Amino acid sequence: MKLCFFITLFSLLIFSSCKTNEPLKNSILFVGTYTENGSEGIYSYTFNATTGELSNKILAAPMGNPSFLEISPNKKYLYAVEETDRYEGSSGGVAAFSIEGASLKAINSDATLGAHPCHIGISEDGHYLAASSYSGGSVSIFKLGNGGELMSDPQFIDHKVLDTTKTSHAHAAKFTKDGLFVADLGLDALKRYTLEEDNFVPSDQPTLDLPLKAGPRHFTFGQDGKYLYVINELNSTLTVFQRDADGTYTELQTQTTLAPDFEGDSYCADIHLSKDGKFLYGSNRGENTIVIFKVNQDNGKISLVGRESIKGDWPRNFGLDPSGNFLLVANQKSNNIVVFKRDAEQGTLSFLNELELPSPVCLEFLE
Repeated sequence: MKLCFFITLFSLLIFSSCKTNEPLKNSILFVGTYTENGSEGIYSYTFNATTGELSNKILAAPMGNPSFLEISPNKKYLYAVEETDRYEGSSGGVAAFSIEGASLKAINSDATLGAHPCHIGISEDGHYLAASSYSGGSVSIFKLGNGGELMSDPQFIDHKVLDTTKTSHAHAAKFTKDGLFVADLGLDALKRYTLEEDNFVPSDQPTLDLPLKAGPRHFTFGQDGKYLYVINELNSTLTVFQRDADGTYTELQTQTTLAPDFEGDSYCADIHLSKDGKFLYGSNRGENTIVIFKVNQDNGKISLVGRESIKGDWPRNFGLDPSGNFLLVANQKSNNIVVFKRDAEQGTLSFLNELELPSPVCLEFLE
């Protein structure tokens, strides 16, 4: 009996060891760029999830200024903004593609009705797409067809009419179970919308106000929406909100993203939470760092872990790979993508490698 037990235990240990040593699956990385500096559009790479190396570069789709990319929840489609004010007159554009391995096949495109679109959000059910227009100060909400196509006649939400003293700059837009959140860095607020009879209307808490000239740019949610983390471009801070029982959010904490001894101008860009929710990362353009915070799992508050130089200039978008073992940064002005190894226990980063690419600004992994 004892012999059978030990044989079974030994077999389980061997099986577990074999599974542990299995190589991680490689991923496809799509990269959005600005195209005034030698780039031709959206590129793709193979990302080695074991070594952290990028290879097999191809031009996945030629287009102008695809500065933000978003992959659909079912992983079949990719959407990209065309950040311009010359698409069908004075508008920007948004394009839909089907994903075919590392390549993209155009489906259709449409005008955003606002100039210089800079962000895309897609609802979890894949039915809606929100494109935020920075200089247009507006959000266009498209319905998506069964084949991933953009349907005509999007709902147009004009933020310029919300404030006569400030200039709207709509930025990140994200759908949640409550509706739609839009960060407007010109209005120093997050605007909230609820779906009613096929249209998005202001919610019961229509705005989450931030200090004057904070400039909320990107945001992410923790613990299934219990906490909301907002990175503010203009005053280089990160603000934590807590969800109350009635669904409203109240401010919990604000922390600077810059080192105490930093001198000069710096502007926050992107923000990401690790999959386990334990660490929060933000990018500083000017200080040229990724700032690292630890997240208290009991109360959602953050505490500084440290910061890491991004080995380049102007870190725009960045992202964690699907394994969570690496963090990649798109450095717009130094024309490089930098790969860091991530310590999952400490949250810290260590430089691994880099490659050149003209004006990379958005990184999107296909999991």
